[in-house]
Amino acid sequence: MESKDLKAIYFVGAGGIGMSAIARYFLKKGLVVAGYDKTPSALTRQLEKEGMLIHYEENVDAIPAACRQPESCLVIYTPAIPAEHQELQYFRQHGFDIQKRAQVLGTLTRQHKGLCVAGTHGKTTTSTMCAHIMHQSHLDCNAFLGGISKNYGTNYILSDSDYVVIEADEFDRSFHWLSPYMTVITSTDPDHLDIYGTKEAYLESFRHYTELLQPGGALIIHRGLEMQESLPAGVRRYDYALTEGDFHAENIRIDNGEITFDFISPFESVRNVELGQPVPINIENGIAAMAMAQLAGCTAEELRNGMKTYGGVERRFDFKIKTDRLVFLSDYAHHPKEIYQSARSIRELYRNRKITAIFQPHLYTRTRDFYKDFADALSLLDEVVLTEIYPARELPIDGVTSQLIYDHLRPGIEKKLIQKADVLDFVRTHDFDVLIVLGAGDLDNQVPQMAEILMTKNPQ
Repeated sequence: MESKDLKAIYFVGAGGIGMSAIARYFLKKGLVVAGYDKTPSALTRQLEKEGMLIHYEENVDAIPAACRQPESCLVIYTPAIPAEHQELQYFRQHGFDIQKRAQVLGTLTRQHKGLCVAGTHGKTTTSTMCAHIMHQSHLDCNAFLGGISKNYGTNYILSDSDYVVIEADEFDRSFHWLSPYMTVITSTDPDHLDIYGTKEAYLESFRHYTELLQPGGALIIHRGLEMQESLPAGVRRYDYALTEGDFHAENIRIDNGEITFDFISPFESVRNVELGQPVPINIENGIAAMAMAQLAGCTAEELRNGMKTYGGVERRFDFKIKTDRLVFLSDYAHHPKEIYQSARSIRELYRNRKITAIFQPHLYTRTRDFYKDFADALSLLDEVVLTEIYPARELPIDGVTSQLIYDHLRPGIEKKLIQKADVLDFVRTHDFDVLIVLGAGDLDNQVPQMAEILMTKNPQ
């Protein structure tokens, strides 16, 4: 990647949110950027408009000529691509430099000062917040994010800054390729047990991640996590939480859909911080983002302005309709702790209203491992509608269905099991006060149609 002879980049699995950010980085650098993806999407179509060459059939003959020279083409692949993929085999057989997306990001953290955000949940919002604060400050930044920033309409920022903000993903131990200058760790609730096997192995991977911090840098870790860190000499350690820790909030005011608080810091506290996306869970995310931006050198006024103008991330507590009569939003939450935080936040915002959730569980293994926790978290709401499990990369597991969650919801809660194909019909034939769509699967693709149905039924 650092070779002066690099002329082309080829992506095996081009359409993922993280891969597309890297593709855009190289497009901006003026290289030939091409790749394969299984299915066209809004994102791949946009990449094609920006100059990327993409095809959708597994076909070595479709690889452009510029991407057939091992000495001048870097191949980047996603772990979701099977090892027997014809194009991947071609590149392996012909001696190409083949790297995972995480390896490429790792190189960027060695070329820039990497401001990384890791954790089971909260990392997309926190990294996007930090990137926005940095980008509108005198420091600026590059950024590679796990979601589409509503401020920028994209998942990456490119600049001449020495800083790069990166979402550090623990899936497949990807974050072990990074060399962070600073990192936030938001949470370590066990996940991806299909990869890690045990909670202990999961926590160990976070411990190893902290060993990769650069001397002179900093760890900003949520107070009370189960993991043990192992910091190199010369790395500073800070903790944070909602109302305690080196960085925390005081004087929190939640009123009429607005949230304001004081950011308490060992360096310089910032009074009257307004949340641009006023969701209770974003207070903690904001504390972590501001802490890292402040340690990088952002001023109090830059922190305040960055938080006030932060617009959120698509699919992260993403309001589609917000009127006195009806609230409709979608949220990517797909781990029990995320569902719990989402449910708690929406309950806090809408204390006296009936809240309905439509939840599409994500992965058979996650459902098998956490069905009771999912049921407990969803039981904070008034009505729960479950669809079938979204399999992603997995094959079905005997006896593992959404029925497991359904059967463990608290007694008295309104509940339904329906097919994903029937969701639009369900929305059309039922009335709602507050409706939230939850999950990381493909149900979100129907959210625009749901919003249209709801607006037709509930005109302004």
